Amino acid sequence: MYRILRSISRLEAASYLVLLVATAFKYWADFDWGVRVVGPIHGVLYFIFVAAILRQFRELRWSFKKAVVAMALGSIPLGGFLVERWIRHVGTESQPTSSIRQ
Repeated sequence: MYRILRSISRLEAASYLVLLVATAFKYWADFDWGVRVVGPIHGVLYFIFVAAILRQFRELRWSFKKAVVAMALGSIPLGGFLVERWIRHVGTESQPTSSIRQ
């Protein structure tokens, strides 16, 4: 579960960065094809990101407030990467540690 959420978060953040580059090309080079293609892809990935957070925030042991903050972070550049780190942190906490016997 954590791996899927982390992947979705990374994909959403990366698509946002690609969309920003495409937007720059749209205005600087009058090349709007990138925005027409990447925009809808990013939109779908963001909705998947929000749905995944809403579905799993309790299993992540997050409050609803933290889930809303995570969704808001997904709407700003590089915010999805921060959310991915939060998910990774929860994933490493839940894994059992091996005990060393002397």
